[in-house]
Amino acid sequence: MNQSTRKITITGVLGAIAVFLGVTGLGFIPVPDPNIAGDATIMHVPAILGGVLEGPVVGIIVGAVFGLFSMLNANSPIFADPLVSIFPRLFVGLVAYLAFTGLKGVSLYLAWIAAGFLGTLTNTTLVLSMAYLRGYITWAAVVDIIPQFIAEAVIAIVLTIAIARGIELYKSGRDSWYADQDEQDIV
Repeated sequence: MNQSTRKITITGVLGAIAVFLGVTGLGFIPVPDPNIAGDATIMHVPAILGGVLEGPVVGIIVGAVFGLFSMLNANSPIFADPLVSIFPRLFVGLVAYLAFTGLKGVSLYLAWIAAGFLGTLTNTTLVLSMAYLRGYITWAAVVDIIPQFIAEAVIAIVLTIAIARGIELYKSGRDSWYADQDEQDIV
């Protein structure tokens, strides 16, 4: 499979996963009160994975799918606004990509942790900032989001490590299998 076909396929799969998480409700995790935003979400994780696994363009596109789904299924005026629901989500995969590529030479685990954490921080910070700038919330309300952010960040880090590590193991096993097949063909 060539690189462009792979990127298109991965983008479609991760975008579909984001929509699946939203439609089924599996992308929402209850967080104790006080919390103005309701449940925590893991719907940003596919955008993080897109950035980590396939680069910034895939991360941005998957983030756009997440944001568009968020806007189309908004239960409040905050997320019906595309500047709050879509625009901030474009940066989730991009920031995850930058964190990952900046740290993967040091440690893959550190790079995955940073990508999961900073991708989540980007989602939360930019969505809240846009909601504030658009007049939907006050800065005092942001404090109530901290438990949600912590839950989202921990879950994103765990999922990013687990999925990215699993894909790395699969790729290394597949590559060694192909190498073994080439050696057997020679003999």
